[in-house]
Amino acid sequence: MKTLAQKIIARAAGRESVQPGEIVTCRVDLAMSHDSSGPRRVAPMLDALGAKVWDPERYVIVTDHYVPAEDPDSQQILRFTRDWVRQQGLRHFHDEQGICHVVLPERGHVRPGMLIVGGDSHSSTGGAFGAYMFGIGATEMLGVLVTGEIWLKVPGTILIEWTGRFPDGVSAKDAMLFLCGRLGMDGGQYQAVEFAGEAVAALEMQERMTLANMAAELGAQAGLVAPDATTRGWLQAAGALGQPDAVTDLADWRTDPGAPLLARHAFDASTLAPQVAAPHSPANAGPVDGAAGQEIDTAYIGACTGAKLADLRMAARVLRGRQVAAGKRLLVAPASLRDQQAAQLEGTLQALADAGAQILPIGCGACAGYGQFRFADNERVISSTARNFRGRMGADSSRVWLASPYTVAASAVAGRIADPRPLLEESR
Repeated sequence: MKTLAQKIIARAAGRESVQPGEIVTCRVDLAMSHDSSGPRRVAPMLDALGAKVWDPERYVIVTDHYVPAEDPDSQQILRFTRDWVRQQGLRHFHDEQGICHVVLPERGHVRPGMLIVGGDSHSSTGGAFGAYMFGIGATEMLGVLVTGEIWLKVPGTILIEWTGRFPDGVSAKDAMLFLCGRLGMDGGQYQAVEFAGEAVAALEMQERMTLANMAAELGAQAGLVAPDATTRGWLQAAGALGQPDAVTDLADWRTDPGAPLLARHAFDASTLAPQVAAPHSPANAGPVDGAAGQEIDTAYIGACTGAKLADLRMAARVLRGRQVAAGKRLLVAPASLRDQQAAQLEGTLQALADAGAQILPIGCGACAGYGQFRFADNERVISSTARNFRGRMGADSSRVWLASPYTVAASAVAGRIADPRPLLEESR
């Protein structure tokens, strides 16, 4: 009996099976870097070794941190990135197309059973598709780029099961904030956290991406969801099933009944309320009632965690026919160009703009602490991002509360932190 994590790692290690605690060397199926973690850091080290990328087909570069370029430093970083990609002959370069964790799966790069490394802590997002994907630093990335391999300690699996169904107005973001509050930011113990249960199976792919993404906030190495028919539908639309090494039989990529687990947690999704995490940690989470009434200056919908098409649709459901409160601002930075275009075509983006939202350029933006929309001294913000650490998104004195797009939108209307469920009920 094997866990999903064991199966993927065994495949990558060329072995029939692996056991938690073993140290194995794995073949890397794909590596990903963005403009901040990629060429500007690894190129000098490759040059020093006289080495090149082991397989230009298996290294994906995405520009998302320094876009749009607003100063000479950003311009230089982007210019260097583009020149280096061209010199290396890398075919998979997504320039100003959105945030790497969203662009990678939407372009068909992530498939079940793959072992993938990314130069960013939220690389765990790929686990939503039944891939084992985790973040590494520049030195480890150098090793991967030279050899195509990486060693890792086989993780144990922590299974988190959500029974029932999430109520209207409650999303995957609420589930993850709840888990951060309940288990803490080290609850994942740098192991594999697998999400399962009826509620998870009912989620669309971009909601599952939120679960896997915020496994990083639980302190996990990877977040996983076993692939199913919903996964297959996404892969088909993304052109991923037509790839030479695509896995067509998804049934094998799941944890076997009776497989040994490090821990198991079960929660009833139907009882979950919208969650809000107070400054300055995702672990400061609790039901929205505990934060309701807190005045805000800014509502921010952005980042790989909180501005995908599914997230924009949540916010639009709350905002249609309503206006952002006087004297407050709602900033929206879509997570990818494709999601922005889809939101525009279906009227979602217009609904946000009609309510008074300011639509920002795609990219990491304020979440990564870049750009002109860094938060000011003493600014009070409710945000759909994954983290609210002191000073991460602006001034040290700014305060950021975390919530789902539903709750962020409702708070923008109220001018203070508010439960989205009454507004959704009124809109029915």
